Amino acid sequence: MDICIVPSCECSTMKNREIKTMSPNQCRAARGLLKWTQPRLAGASGVGLSTINRYENETRPPRPTAILRLQGALESAGVEFLFEDGSLGVGVRLRKN
Repeated sequence: MDICIVPSCECSTMKNREIKTMSPNQCRAARGLLKWTQPRLAGASGVGLSTINRYENETRPPRPTAILRLQGALESAGVEFLFEDGSLGVGVRLRKN
């Protein structure tokens, strides 16, 4: 099974795949679970500190690729993102080892 992870891709795999990305609130909560500062997340993700600050404070949305890089760094550190599923709301939790 081929999986395309390039957000700007126009292939049929990408068109049929819904990518769920974290919200600014989930980003802040995930950092809190990990006890990470914004600078630490910037270093782990390669996303600029000012971009993270503006995203979390909801003053300016970053590019979708930046959100995916932030989310990837947090997931690599053990965070699971929970997305709305019927009666369950959104959230974050640490992956069980």
